[in-house]
Amino acid sequence: MSNSKPLDEFGPGERGNEDDEAAKELELLKEQVMGLKGEVERLKEYINQLEEDKEKALSPPLIEATVLDVLPNGRAIVKSSSGPNLVVYVTSNIPQDKLKPGDRVALNQRGSALVEILPQSQDLTIRLMEIEEKPKATYGDIGGLEAQIGLLKEAVELPLKRPDLFKEIGIEPPKAVLLYGPPGCGKTMLVKAVAHEANATFIRLVGSELVQKFVGEGARLTRELFDMAKKKSPSIIFIDEIDAVASKRLDASVSGEREVQRTLMQLLAEIDGFDPLGEVKIIGATNRLDILDPAILRPGRFDRLVEIPLPDKSGREEILKIYLKKIKLDGAIDLPYLVNSTEGMSGAELKEIITEAGMNAIRDSRRSVRMADLNLSLTAIKKKKEKGISSVGYL
Repeated sequence: MSNSKPLDEFGPGERGNEDDEAAKELELLKEQVMGLKGEVERLKEYINQLEEDKEKALSPPLIEATVLDVLPNGRAIVKSSSGPNLVVYVTSNIPQDKLKPGDRVALNQRGSALVEILPQSQDLTIRLMEIEEKPKATYGDIGGLEAQIGLLKEAVELPLKRPDLFKEIGIEPPKAVLLYGPPGCGKTMLVKAVAHEANATFIRLVGSELVQKFVGEGARLTRELFDMAKKKSPSIIFIDEIDAVASKRLDASVSGEREVQRTLMQLLAEIDGFDPLGEVKIIGATNRLDILDPAILRPGRFDRLVEIPLPDKSGREEILKIYLKKIKLDGAIDLPYLVNSTEGMSGAELKEIITEAGMNAIRDSRRSVRMADLNLSLTAIKKKKEKGISSVGYL
């Protein structure tokens, strides 16, 4: 026997409650359907992504090549990285007017068709040579080299900051400056100060970084180095220990020496070639001026040769004052005695005396340096020099 009531037997309140419940259930079902549709769309996208990944995983790798010449009828001559020069067809998705000699391109491995123009790459070694953060050293941290600082300002800073002066007079500013002198006399610190003061991109490398194992690699690195400097001009290139790549050319008997000579010739071409350097300045540093190739020292290449000698008496006094200001002192310091007792020492050795004096204070559990500590460190440094042991580093 059915318990349901005929519609005309429902009261007004009962019928309204059931309608509300049905409406709520309908809305809930609609929300569930929408959620399921969204889930279906996400699963479809995931399946499509898996299909694309599958196609990429199964497709053969592309071959890198360099365009040598663009031919009519949709063809080009390319130098493949894996073999000889090839004449290949250019696919229709690459506009013929956008393809030019020197472009890096990708070739299909099966038919060797040119399928893509690749962006120009830059060697990671070159990118790491750029100094992002300016050195903290300033001209005020350098003692006894006022004349050398003036020459650097004239040759490097002034052409970058006021090129109009040289244009008005009608002369070309110096391209490059070479700093030479004994180790530890402040060459590197001078360059750090220039990098701090000049509002320019600073690129630092050691000469040996341009000497590579494989034929042509050193010349390529040199070319890319100068290309980056021109793109980021105004810029300063600092080549430390330049004698590693610019020593006198002799009759090369082994492939390594011939590769060094190729790199040197590329460096000479970049400094004094057909392409102007513009707002790119070069600073070189060496301890061995006597072994440098005469070709790199001629006017038009390294225009200014700046000697960084051992400090004289007044220079030693200035250097000692600079470093003594940075430490906490206990009692009077006999500065004239220190100046007279350090004759023949480099700036790096003077810094070593102050550092070692601070270490003496730390060993005695003190927080300040006394004259006795300086005397002990001075004696220790002198003994090292007499024995031919040097702790000298670059300033």
